[in-house]
Amino acid sequence: MNDLNKDKEYVFKTVKEKNVRFIRLWFTDVLGFLKSFSITIDELESAFENGMGFDGSSIEGFARIEESDMIAMPDPGTFTIVPWRSNDEVAVARMFCDILNPNGTPYDGDPRWALKRNLKKAADLGYTFYVGPELEYFYFKSPEGKPVPLDAGGYFDLTPLDIASDLRRSTILVLEKMGIKVEYCHHEVAPSQHEIDLRYADALSMADAAMTYRVVVKEVAMQNGAYATFMPKPVFGQNGSGMHTHQSLFIGDKNAFYDPDDKYYLSPKGKSYIAGLLTHAREICSVVAQWVNSYKRLVPGYEAPVYISWGQKNRSALVRVPFYRPGKEKATRAEFRCPDPACNPYLAFSVMLAAGLKGIEEGYELPYPVEEDIFAMPIETRRERGIASLPGSLAEAIEVTEGSQLVKKALGDHIFQKFIENKKIEWQMYHTHVSRYEQEKYLPIL
Repeated sequence: MNDLNKDKEYVFKTVKEKNVRFIRLWFTDVLGFLKSFSITIDELESAFENGMGFDGSSIEGFARIEESDMIAMPDPGTFTIVPWRSNDEVAVARMFCDILNPNGTPYDGDPRWALKRNLKKAADLGYTFYVGPELEYFYFKSPEGKPVPLDAGGYFDLTPLDIASDLRRSTILVLEKMGIKVEYCHHEVAPSQHEIDLRYADALSMADAAMTYRVVVKEVAMQNGAYATFMPKPVFGQNGSGMHTHQSLFIGDKNAFYDPDDKYYLSPKGKSYIAGLLTHAREICSVVAQWVNSYKRLVPGYEAPVYISWGQKNRSALVRVPFYRPGKEKATRAEFRCPDPACNPYLAFSVMLAAGLKGIEEGYELPYPVEEDIFAMPIETRRERGIASLPGSLAEAIEVTEGSQLVKKALGDHIFQKFIENKKIEWQMYHTHVSRYEQEKYLPIL
């Protein structure tokens, strides 16, 4: 029996044992917003055989009205009970779906399919792509008006028992019930800012887990009268929320990044992969930091990386390579620090992998590390050392991405075009908006 049939058998067995009555089918649009519809268990067998049809014309970045028929094909390997929708008598489950055309072929606008294509390219080269994202977020009392934090803690603070501590604990328990492994959690730098780190996994499993993580964080907060947000920069003058993404390539059970004889314990492939991230950082920036607000976070002075460089202990660098610890060869990795937790993880992982593989294929050379505080470095020094900057706005980022063949190939023509179109509209709306800041500053004096 193959793995697919085993997974289906497990689903049918669990549905019966747990009295599952409804199954939610999950997928994302191009921007990374989770979409869902429910089926009853009577439709489960048909769903596995034929998929479930739906109208894709209203899904952002999907089909036009004249070609709107889509099929959601559930992935039985992603089946799990949804704890917050279940009770002792009736259970609700969920499965992620792959989106297909009516003829059964993969739909080019499906972000999950885009990631699968890039992972297949890596697999054809003998690699498995592992990622471990650190998704930061804020708790506020409400999404309305000025953000009101739930605590005044700082980085790694052990705050008195309060609602934020309980929320974090409850969130971890729900994630673990859903089969998502958590490594650790802690309070972040800004008041009411938190982080729960998921144990590294293959990129497809992690993209599904990241989507689930965002839902769980928000659901647990809402059930306890609070509001959680993954907005990159919700509060002026405070640190924003990032999604530092640890990544590595494995060949079988061997870490392809590790070399015991190298000064930095990095193999030639590991160095070229990191050089690929650095070389193409500006091109992929709009995908890993995809919102207007993302560029309020990517500014000097708030621990967010702006300058394209790498180092081992330098947290102002774009890529950090954690120090090697003896016996921890599998932990050799690169930490890419500019993504934020509001991105579409399927697309973000796709472009990061594409950039790294390009570095390996072309034999990119890794520059010397930078260990000084680049934020404090004079601009002339940065120029002399060839340290470039990430785009300063969504408009600049999109302009760079639009000319990138690497991103176009990684995302596919359909997603690439729809993503660029959407981001241009977002920038135009922001660009023409008259903000409260402008009214308060200029109305009294002009």
